Amino acid sequence: MRVKFTFALLLVLLVSSLIIPATIAQESDLGTEENPIQVFFVPSVEAQVIVTGGEVMAQALEAATGLNFEVFVPTSYAATVEAMCAAPDRSMGFIPAAGYVIASARCGVSVEAAAVRRGWNVYWAAYIVRRDSDIYTYGDLEGRTWAYPDAGSTSGYIVPSVELADAGITVGEGVEAGGHNQVVQAVYSGEVDFGTTFFSPPLVPGAPWRIGDNPEPYDLTVDESRLNEEGNLFVGDVRILDARANIRETAPDVVDQVRILRLSNPIPNDTLSFGPDFPEELKAQIMEAIYAFAQTEEWATSIGSEDFYGWSGVAPIEDSVYDVVRLQFEVLGLTEEDIFGG
Repeated sequence: MRVKFTFALLLVLLVSSLIIPATIAQESDLGTEENPIQVFFVPSVEAQVIVTGGEVMAQALEAATGLNFEVFVPTSYAATVEAMCAAPDRSMGFIPAAGYVIASARCGVSVEAAAVRRGWNVYWAAYIVRRDSDIYTYGDLEGRTWAYPDAGSTSGYIVPSVELADAGITVGEGVEAGGHNQVVQAVYSGEVDFGTTFFSPPLVPGAPWRIGDNPEPYDLTVDESRLNEEGNLFVGDVRILDARANIRETAPDVVDQVRILRLSNPIPNDTLSFGPDFPEELKAQIMEAIYAFAQTEEWATSIGSEDFYGWSGVAPIEDSVYDVVRLQFEVLGLTEEDIFGG
């Protein structure tokens, strides 16, 4: 009996010696050139801007950690969630609130931090129309054509969908424009009656913008809209930071042509999340490097650029903050298939 037990034990040890080191080796080689950490960005602005800025971040993280990173910009919000869930042990992603909630429910993606934009840990959806439009109240959106970035966009689609339904407003044809820039362009060109995009508060000298203030704190009959020497969009002394500013180079008169009808309720900021099986030790190492990178000038040429995601910083956040988004899904009765398609 002892001999049989010893032989069985030796057999188990032999098999374990073949399997366990292989598993450890697979985990320990994460971050090598052969097995880089995959970094995903949602395509909410121009893909080339994201790729270029994402590479700046990847190089900074590589220099700080000695790890290797590979940047990806999937074709949609849904594809970003798919990609992260398909790489649970080697993915990290910069995904908005709705995408995070879906990814968390689908495969256990976990949030580590969230964007801070000029001191704000929340942002808003803006309902935009042409200045010469006959849409003056929220109810005037009834039956009107609507451009939104992507069905997975929190500010561009999810939150407005909840608010429109709650108000009993049934819009007309919906157009998935492909990004916030394209939504602004569609409204600017008169292709649709209204659009929904992200809103970041303007920079108002001497009187910081506060919740409840006019989203357009200027008078276009007095204040001139212009690009300054650095190419930033201003009306008088007020700097515009909402989605309209993203098309300022091709449409410098965008503020003259497109106005904000209203803002949504506050939305939790976009997340920096990790795949459910991402190694904790590497996660801590990367987060330390991210926080340090946010304090450098290079940050402004990466995710901190207003043409990228406009993150002025990043801060830790708890999953429970996103319960308000989960509640919105429940209010609408939305499933993942409703948002991303079956």
